[in-house]
Parts: sequence; C-alpha cells; structure tokens
Amino acid sequence: MKNKLLARMARLGGLSSALLLAGCEMDVLDPKGPVGDGVKSLIATSTIAMLIVVVPTIILSLAFAWHYRQSNTSAEYLPKWSHSNKVELIIWGVPSLIILFLAVITYQTSHSLDPYKPLEAEATTKPLHVEVVALDWKWLFIYPEQGIATVNQLAIPVNTPVDFVITSDSVMNSFFIPRLGSMIYAMAGMQTQLHLLASEPGDYLGESANYSGRGFSDMKFRTLAVSGDEFNAWVDKVKSSSEQLDGQTYPKLAAPSEANPVEYFAHVEPGLFNTIVAKYNNGMVMDKSTGKMLQVQQSAMSDMNMKE
Repeated sequence: MKNKLLARMARLGGLSSALLLAGCEMDVLDPKGPVGDGVKSLIATSTIAMLIVVVPTIILSLAFAWHYRQSNTSAEYLPKWSHSNKVELIIWGVPSLIILFLAVITYQTSHSLDPYKPLEAEATTKPLHVEVVALDWKWLFIYPEQGIATVNQLAIPVNTPVDFVITSDSVMNSFFIPRLGSMIYAMAGMQTQLHLLASEPGDYLGESANYSGRGFSDMKFRTLAVSGDEFNAWVDKVKSSSEQLDGQTYPKLAAPSEANPVEYFAHVEPGLFNTIVAKYNNGMVMDKSTGKMLQVQQSAMSDMNMKE
C-alpha cells in the first residue's frame, strides 16, 4: 500500500512539474538576431563542456555503488588503498582542461558580444538610434532622429542595427529582449549602450530583468521587428498622436504607474534624454561620440526639477 502511494505521488509530482513548465518560453534558446545566436551558442557550448564532467560522475557514482555493494563478494576489497596517480590525473586533469576551455570561449565571447561594440551591417544600412529610459514601472523609448517617443512599445526595422543608449530615472533596472540577446543595466545618472539587430520579423517580448519594486512584474514591452516600409508607417502613426513630451509633461509620465498601457508622443523636446541623465550629475552629461562632459541647458533642468 505504501509503495503504491509513493508511486502515485511520484507520478503526480512529474505531472505538476510538466504543467508548471508548460507556461515557460525559452526565448533565449530561440534567437532572432546575431547577438542572440551568439548567446545561444555560448550557452550550448558551455553546457556540453560541463556535462563532460557531470554525466560520467553520475554514472560512475551509481556504478561504484552497484559494483561494491555488500552482496557482491567478487568485488576486490582494498582496505589500505589510498592513492592512484591515474585516478588523480583523471579527476584533476579533465576538469582543469574544461575550465581552461571555458575560460578561452568566455574571453572570446566577452569581446565578440560586447554590448558596446557596433554590429556590422551593409554599407547602405544606417543604424537606428534609440534612447531608452527606465521608469517606475514602464519603459520610455525616444527616437531622436524621428522626433517621437513611445511607452512600452519598441519598433525596429528588420536587418537594421539598433544603437541603444540606456539610462534610468528611477532605481536600477536591466534592459532585456531575450530573443535578440544581451542584457544591460539602466542606472540613474549613467548611460549604458547596447547594439542589437533583428534578423526576422516578429513581435518579441522585452522586459526588466532586475527587480525594481511593486510594479516590476508588469514592467514589460513589445518589440516589433518589421520591414522598412512598415516601420515608416509606424512612425507616421506615432506622429499622428496629439500627445507631446517635454519638460512640462515628462514629470507626469515619470510618476510611478503599474501595468502602463502603450503611449505615443508625436513630438519630443530635443535633448530630453540628456536632461534626464544630467539631473543626477549636477547638470553634466557625457557626449557618447567624444566622451567629454557637456553642460545641459539649465532651463530644461529647472522645469523638470520644479515639477518633481
């Protein structure tokens, strides 16, 4: 009776685990861009390398337990055995080689997948520049060249490198689009960079990968990878909005909100991103192209500080 009960509990445990995993999406293992492909390759290679130690260890542990069981009288009994050069060589040599191998590929991929490294593209393809601001609890995307901004929706053309500049106007967050690869922190008063590219059209999940408070679970956005013509149509759609984003309206947007809907802003005050960064640096912001610190106009700073 007891054995039947244990068997039923084991089956129920396996079924419940399967049901829990059914809702999981392995986005990182289904990449849609070159950076994501590199991340997937690194994960797969590292896993296989580590399994070279893990699998034999598990098999040998079971084999030794079976071979040296009490009922096996033919097993050799060596009570004074204490050392074997061959065993030591295998135990220490194989893991050492694997660690060396992992160190080499980690070094290589740390440089090849450097988020600050621009992606190679065709000479005729101009990168898209997007400024990202992490707020409580939503994402603000500013397109400086198009003069527009959106909340919780990011649109990018397929096969076009995207140059992200990322900051936070709140606590530290982490900007992550699993199917496009890489994860980079967003920190107040600082600018981080990320270069991504979508090689296939699609609607991809974007999220914050760093807990940031009560509304963290809803701090998600959709990444629309579309053709060039569809991207231009999307820009026109955003420009048809009646909303404006400047030093007067931004503080209201930056106020904490949960499960914030998608919002479009037809016009964005030039330099708003730099103004947000400079709030935490006494009005100074770093010019990404030159690496020099620049003074942000105090009028914009004053408007935003008064509202806060």
